[in-house]
Amino acid sequence: VFMFPLLIVLFVGMFPFDPKVVRYALPITAVGWAIAFYHLLLYTGVIPDDLQPCSQGVSCTETYLDLFGFVTIPLLSLMAFTGIMVILIIVKRISKE
Repeated sequence: VFMFPLLIVLFVGMFPFDPKVVRYALPITAVGWAIAFYHLLLYTGVIPDDLQPCSQGVSCTETYLDLFGFVTIPLLSLMAFTGIMVILIIVKRISKE
């Protein structure tokens, strides 16, 4: 859910390039990363069944995609948010110089 507004914010900040876009994109990325991490914990079984919010309807722990035996949608989401966050931090540090 947090990836979609991030796409719009980053697109607007890239053309023309505005280093202030980090101010808006980094909080969205951080919240998306936290939710992706929570979903990964749900998926791997670290969070017990009685604390899972997905008891009815679509399951949060069902496998819909399994690449190479371990790459799942929650892991892909976490990796994407981590990569975007690292790039935004680098842009923030470079723009200060």
